[in-house]
Amino acid sequence: MRRVLVAMVFASACLAQEKAAAPVKLYNTTKQKLMEGKQVVCATISSPEPEAYCAVANSGFDCLWIEMQHSVLNYDQVALMVRSCPRASAIPMIRVPDATEGDIQKATDLGALGIILPMVDEPEKAKAGVKFAKFPPVGRRSQGGGQHSKIWGGNYRQTANENIIVVAMIESPEGVANAAKIAAVPGVDVVFAASSDLGSFSGYSPTGADRKGNPQYEALVTRIHDATLEAGKWLGGPFAWKDRHGYTFFQGPGPGALISAGAPVVLGRPAATTGPRRGGPLAPVADPQ
Repeated sequence: MRRVLVAMVFASACLAQEKAAAPVKLYNTTKQKLMEGKQVVCATISSPEPEAYCAVANSGFDCLWIEMQHSVLNYDQVALMVRSCPRASAIPMIRVPDATEGDIQKATDLGALGIILPMVDEPEKAKAGVKFAKFPPVGRRSQGGGQHSKIWGGNYRQTANENIIVVAMIESPEGVANAAKIAAVPGVDVVFAASSDLGSFSGYSPTGADRKGNPQYEALVTRIHDATLEAGKWLGGPFAWKDRHGYTFFQGPGPGALISAGAPVVLGRPAATTGPRRGGPLAPVADPQ
């Protein structure tokens, strides 16, 4: 009898170990594609209309860059957008206003599988982003309510850490100087070279007087590029850089630019040239980041 009990205990322990060692289900298709060496493109969303959000989410993009740093979107609006089409093919990711516990907690609770951290000038900010995006023992994310489990399944708590992507944006010379340290932070998946702000903060125009690449600007970009790839992390940038070596994660255009590009195709007309308008909204920004 004792041998039977010992055998049963041993079998249970082995079964528990097998379960513990079982690979975590990867439902973040954006992360899966990155792991396969593919490029991914996120459409930029900065307005709250669920219909427009869902149309873009199912239009072929890999992910959605939901813009909460440079927009007036609030978390109630974004939660409604995400739950309006929970089975959309594009993975929801949020550029939070800052790497704070409150912002990241709300973003992950509403179902975002990507946290994009702006203005990462030092590794401490990247570490904070990872800490608040991940559950223990990796991080310090609180286990609360939210709609995440309704979207990603009842075992969300056991699978979230493997499925959430953390993106650190380097936008200033200070961040460039710390690029290697930022890229080395455990839990940071993507380092993003913010092309527009690199020029804004450094004072170096991306193009020189001869309309070719500015060597001083390109030196900043190259330093981010080299540090990121040496750390074994994925490298991000604007969609215009899709043909640059090493880049795999891109911020793409938003609904306005997509409509402007798609309407002439539907109408069978040449694309409109950029110029003065008599009314209506402003022209879409070519480089949204």
